[in-house]
Amino acid sequence: MNILMVLTSHAELGDTGKQTGFWLEEFAAPYYALKDAGANITLVSPQGGQPPLDPKSDAPDAQTDATRRFKSDADAQAVLASTGKLAEVKAEDFDAVFYPGGHGPLWDLAEDKASIALIEAMAAAGKPLALVCHAPGVLRHVKGADGQPLVKGKRVTGFANTEEEAVGLSEVVPFLVEDMLKQHGGQYARGADWASYVLTDGKLVTGQNPASSEEAAQALLKLLA
Repeated sequence: MNILMVLTSHAELGDTGKQTGFWLEEFAAPYYALKDAGANITLVSPQGGQPPLDPKSDAPDAQTDATRRFKSDADAQAVLASTGKLAEVKAEDFDAVFYPGGHGPLWDLAEDKASIALIEAMAAAGKPLALVCHAPGVLRHVKGADGQPLVKGKRVTGFANTEEEAVGLSEVVPFLVEDMLKQHGGQYARGADWASYVLTDGKLVTGQNPASSEEAAQALLKLLA
């Protein structure tokens, strides 16, 4: 099975002067879950090359078994350092797509025409799509075959407003994931802050937060089985 992972290229946390990007656990946990299941994984980002890593996700208190495995995996580090360009891939070449989060996607992937077209093509072809934490935000402008928001009427989750408040970025992000999903007709649900919570509705898998990354990848694999 060929699985595409789409990462952000956005490194600036609004006008705070701080850095953002993708969240390490949200890449590493799914990467190894999918790889260990035998998937061929292709990594892309809007600009290609090395995606920016949110430095907070590399802090000692954010480490997990998957991030530690990545730190000692030179091959995986080399693959991540040379992502392809999102605009150059085609939906028909992949069986599924996974979007790791981090705050970066709210700025670039949510507005990226290539990303929107890719998701719409995957959905039209009935192929599974998984997005975790802030990544469900990339569905902001995605439409279904009926021209309505893709999330309309679907059971979805994503980074909760209370979690955004807890990290002090509610006034920094361009939009709140929970609010956007509700505004677009999604049947938003959530678990406890920072605990794994994953929903599957048809071929759409969404995870609430970093802790949901592994479970979201397993849910994606279940759809591919």
